[in-house]
Amino acid sequence: MSGEISIQRADFDVGSELARLRAGEARVGAVCCFVGTVREHGSSGPVSRMELEHYPGMTEKAIAAMIEEARRRFDLYGVRVIHRVGALAAQDQIVLVAVTSSHRQASFQACEFLMDYLKTQAPFWKKEHTPDGERWVDARESDDAALARWGVRARNVG
Repeated sequence: MSGEISIQRADFDVGSELARLRAGEARVGAVCCFVGTVREHGSSGPVSRMELEHYPGMTEKAIAAMIEEARRRFDLYGVRVIHRVGALAAQDQIVLVAVTSSHRQASFQACEFLMDYLKTQAPFWKKEHTPDGERWVDARESDDAALARWGVRARNVG
């Protein structure tokens, strides 16, 4: 599983990451990828930038557990998760989730599962900078509901 997870400040190149994920794996029949970006408009208005923080070690461990669960549920060949931290501007890439499998259904489902899991269970904290000041972004009930449809109860639900 080495190389599956990167928590980094630097941007990433989606094409290079997908090529690396597929390299040397002739069985791959499907690749699915999700890229999340910083929106220019958050839940409380315009966003000039976002800061993301995490606990090194704990974050990677949580993501590794998510990947392990995805591998149990879906027939996957490769998985790559990159999450950026630090200060990001509007339209910057935040996250990449990419998976390979022999068929599209497993790839689509695994990518969606990992993103739903990542959104609610990975220990990241986001702070939006707006014209009215800074504010920490709270977990959304819709994200918890997305995870629940996979039969997983979000830990941040009371």
